Amino acid sequence: MHLREGGGGCKGRGAEEYAEEEGSHGLLTRLDAIGRSKSPSEARTRWNAVKFSSRHRLVTLPIMDAAPLLNVTDLSIAFGQHPAVKGISFCISPGETLGLVGESGSGKSAASLAILRLLPHTARVAGTIDFDGQDLLKFPEEAMRRRRGREIAMIFQEPMTALNPVMQVGGQIAEAIQVHHPGESRKNLRTRVFSAMEEVGLSEVERRAKDYPHQFSGGQRQRILIAMAIVNRPRLLIADEPTTALDVTVQAQILGLLNDLRREHGLAMLFISHDLAVVAQVADRVAVMQRGEIVEQGDVRRLFAEPQHAYTRRLLASAPTMRTDRSRPLASVI
Repeated sequence: MHLREGGGGCKGRGAEEYAEEEGSHGLLTRLDAIGRSKSPSEARTRWNAVKFSSRHRLVTLPIMDAAPLLNVTDLSIAFGQHPAVKGISFCISPGETLGLVGESGSGKSAASLAILRLLPHTARVAGTIDFDGQDLLKFPEEAMRRRRGREIAMIFQEPMTALNPVMQVGGQIAEAIQVHHPGESRKNLRTRVFSAMEEVGLSEVERRAKDYPHQFSGGQRQRILIAMAIVNRPRLLIADEPTTALDVTVQAQILGLLNDLRREHGLAMLFISHDLAVVAQVADRVAVMQRGEIVEQGDVRRLFAEPQHAYTRRLLASAPTMRTDRSRPLASVI
């Protein structure tokens, strides 16, 4: 069952306040407040009543362009006789973040790889993926290669598998530049590499650019991947579970960094996660996937306060909070 989309779809919602970053306790408090509600109206009241801690600075995001940058329509993906994604549709406007959530195996990553045309040749893909008015599925491979990493970039889930272990990180960032700017001078390359590393919060960049991935912490490696993704100033950033392997403190830092970059560069972002708590911090709208279908999507505040689909309600109920009764098992999403 597909539910109607709330929150105006890809139309601009106007300026809203969001926290630059939020500690895990504040976020759990917010989810807990909703979870203890006895009615939709009470849930809405509690959602609006829960305030961010005064130690976090609030920011105002610019009004988003009404015209979608990415418009996915009836996307279906199958591997052999096994459908992975079944006719999903969603859109993202410039400067907007769409959170794509669901349990493992729901088709989230397959959908994101289809946008970049990185699925294996055995995959059968149908539907349309319009990026800035052009269907990416109809592009010849050479034209698509020019857009990957330049107009559309991706942050992968596990840095240690995404980074080359025998190549200095500075060289890897430089390679991302040279693919799209082969005539860039050595001096400009160094400047852009150091600038990208500084932009994501890495220190001593001239020295650290010569280090290898294993010489960095997990959070630092994730920052390097982000630097590689943004160095060519893409218009759309796909983040596939970018904080899954990180502890909550580093996770908050990475989420804050992504929000900062989004505001600074006007990025549209597709943020993929199974963690509703994380999505609540970064997304403007949320699409919930189950078994290859989007069962519900809408404004993040409305969806968390008044979930319409039974699966969304189970997802919210399965998230532990500070007030969860530890003597009882968590709700199942099955």
